[in-house]
Amino acid sequence: MQTYLPYVQIALSVLIIGLILLQQSDASVGAAFGGDSLGGSNGHTRRGAEKIMFVLTIILCVLFAASALAALILR
Repeated sequence: MQTYLPYVQIALSVLIIGLILLQQSDASVGAAFGGDSLGGSNGHTRRGAEKIMFVLTIILCVLFAASALAALILR
């Protein structure tokens, strides 16, 4: 298990990075400084493929955290 764990972590991290980069961001430049260019709080409901990517990102992050914890325990 210890020999495969680093490879699992690398694969999980690449998948997480890819999913995060594929997700759409509604943040504008003004949002980085505490303001919003639209002047209000807009709700956004994820649907379809966007929701699947969002949930899959959370699942992969939990798996990555579990693999990191397993790597610490198995040392």
